[in-house]
Amino acid sequence: MKRFHFPLRPVAIVRANKELRAREALADALRAASAAEERLALSRLRVKEIEGVIFEGRKNRFKPADEAVFFQAYRRECAAVMESERQVIAAYAEVAKRRQACVDANREVKVVARLEEKARAAYAVESLRVEQQQIDEIAGFRAYKTRQTQ
Repeated sequence: MKRFHFPLRPVAIVRANKELRAREALADALRAASAAEERLALSRLRVKEIEGVIFEGRKNRFKPADEAVFFQAYRRECAAVMESERQVIAAYAEVAKRRQACVDANREVKVVARLEEKARAAYAVESLRVEQQQIDEIAGFRAYKTRQTQ
């Protein structure tokens, strides 16, 4: 009997490559989300530092000019924190999108794998059937030869 041949093998290869690219895109999105979280943490740290400077400066002596400069810096850093938070939210939205694409690609790979399993099972059944036919033919031929010689 001829060797097993799965006609959808090229489709399986293409889908496996698509899944690999989807996984890589997910990894890139996760790295971007992690970097966005780090930037957010740094922005929050700078806000805390400015708050500390403002509150320490008020304990000693109140200087309106210094307070105005520190308040402007504080507002800029608060705006930077808000922007960083938006970036984190957008990064995690992208992660969710990439994760869904990865799941979909994996599902497509599994569909072809299931089809291949079914084809292999059908091939095995057909192989057993052919083998059984050959055994029956040999047994029949031997029985015929035995009757001929008697």
